[in-house]
Amino acid sequence: MLQSLISLDDSEINLVTDAVQQWCSEKKLDIDSVEGRRAITIAVDLVQTNTAPGRLFAELSQQMDHR
Repeated sequence: MLQSLISLDDSEINLVTDAVQQWCSEKKLDIDSVEGRRAITIAVDLVQTNTAPGRLFAELSQQMDHR
């Protein structure tokens, strides 16, 4: 799980973890669950494709809802 965060800088890691923690909290899931790990992977991909920080949670939620 943490390997996917290695390529990010500190501010990007914070964006990813904040968005994933918020998503997991709303869904009442543990961040270490299968869905939590999937959310981390998707959030990392979104950050790497330059998704605006203010849109990260919304984009993450949308992609997780479609899987």
